[in-house]
Amino acid sequence: MPRSSATQHELARVELLAGLPGQVLGRLAKQLEREEVPAGTVIVREGEPGDRFYLLFAGMLTVTQRDLGDRRILRPGDYFGEVSLTMGMPRTASVSAITPAVVASCDRATFDEFLRPLFADD
Repeated sequence: MPRSSATQHELARVELLAGLPGQVLGRLAKQLEREEVPAGTVIVREGEPGDRFYLLFAGMLTVTQRDLGDRRILRPGDYFGEVSLTMGMPRTASVSAITPAVVASCDRATFDEFLRPLFADD
């Protein structure tokens, strides 16, 4: 899968990040790994350790849980993976590409530096 960094323009379209200043978005964009994901790809698997946070830029993904089946559809601007990183627990659901998709992800250190404060109010 070809990888590159995300763009500040892509990040600006994610509602979660809307309050971040431009220079912070620019720094975050350089830390994110952007990748194209073929339809049918499982991006994260329920029960596995979570070490990355994901943003969805294009395409549609489905969120499923073993006991509950299909939970919801993710669309561009949505994100996932924060539960594992904020709570220090395994993945609570599997996320798979329904269509070809473009996601960007970051490791725990980048999440902690830039994104964890956005989830502090939950």
